[in-house]
Amino acid sequence: MKVTLWGTRGSIAAPGPETAHFGGNTPCVEVQGSKGTALVLDAGTGIRRLGAALPRNLKRIDLLLTHLHMDHLQGLGFFAPLYNPAMEVHIWGPPSAHYDLRSRLIRYLSPPLFPVLLRDLPCKLMLHEVSYGDFTIGEFCVESELICHPGPTVGYRIGADNATLSYLPDHEPKLGVPNFPASPDWTSGYSLARNADLLIHDAQYSNSEYAARIGWGHSSMEDALRFGIHAGVKSFVAFHHDPAHSDEDVKSLVADGVAAINPTFPVVGGAETSCFVLGDH
Repeated sequence: MKVTLWGTRGSIAAPGPETAHFGGNTPCVEVQGSKGTALVLDAGTGIRRLGAALPRNLKRIDLLLTHLHMDHLQGLGFFAPLYNPAMEVHIWGPPSAHYDLRSRLIRYLSPPLFPVLLRDLPCKLMLHEVSYGDFTIGEFCVESELICHPGPTVGYRIGADNATLSYLPDHEPKLGVPNFPASPDWTSGYSLARNADLLIHDAQYSNSEYAARIGWGHSSMEDALRFGIHAGVKSFVAFHHDPAHSDEDVKSLVADGVAAINPTFPVVGGAETSCFVLGDH
């Protein structure tokens, strides 16, 4: 299983001509299986570059949306496979209490927000609603469940090649848990992250920033690392960087969090085009 980060929600470069090391695109992660199955996690602005890099002979791609906040959806209309009549595109995501997934996507892929209507896309488009359960896509076994973030939001656990990826990019497991991290039976996202080979997790804030933003649906670096320890993960990617943070801010958040929590697993800040190879291949 090969995991590539195409968008991490962004960081800003230090003053000067440098580009940001961690990147400026909103969330998008590519997962490739050893048998050729291709998954995309979220449709932030990074999905445009991903679409241009896909193999020309690819016939199917599956896009798994965690939720429909704009930073996770704003690249969708620029995803090249949607305009390929030979391509089969499956979009998976959560419905709301009032609207199904199709109705919610139509609100974005229509004027005045976007000139191309969902119904006019030339690809072979299929939509699937997910909230809680298991399903299979090619060689991948996928688990999904609702997690703690405003609005209907799901996290994903993806298994193949004797490896497991957990993807929880917008997640606040500490909310309402006085003794966080608590027992695994009721910690948000625990079953998706348990013993994962790689956990990609929201780590947007410092402790002081988080204290002023409780309930916004995001985590501090230290709380995210505590969650990773609680779940027994083997490696950790800090994700969903604050757009106001510079590269140096992200580096400091990671270094300070590791020094304070002393996790037993390696921790890196998610940087665009970073690749992680998991499992047998």
